[in-house]
Amino acid sequence: MITLNSLLQLDCIKHPLESTDPRGAINELINLLHEQGHVQDPEDVANAVWKRELQRTTGIGEGLAVPHGRCPSLERVVAAVGYAAIPIDFKSSDDKPVEMIVLIVSPPDNTTEHVQALSAISRVLGNPATRKEAFNSDSAESLHDVLCSSNGD
Repeated sequence: MITLNSLLQLDCIKHPLESTDPRGAINELINLLHEQGHVQDPEDVANAVWKRELQRTTGIGEGLAVPHGRCPSLERVVAAVGYAAIPIDFKSSDDKPVEMIVLIVSPPDNTTEHVQALSAISRVLGNPATRKEAFNSDSAESLHDVLCSSNGD
């Protein structure tokens, strides 16, 4: 079973993001994964994630976006998190701008782990107290601690 603790590494958290638009923020997180050696072909990953984003926004409400995609160049599920000091308009259903972006990318043939990763995000950030604590974090380290110490209870 995938948990955020098993999926999310400190070096894959960007706090704060530099970008102020959805595409820039997504690319920033993909480039971070590339710099850390988790993604070999960032352009391929960006195309897969953006193709999914254009189908329907991944701004899920409550200040969160969970862009995700499937990419054949990946061997396993990878994740990155970005905190937007200047909230970003992801065209979320609740019309609230996004403060936290959790990017999930996986190989096309690994549906189980992809769904488990999305579920782990939902469990942890679906909790209003945890979400508030995450939004109030002041560094990548503190954000990592909040996300990885909570199991969504």
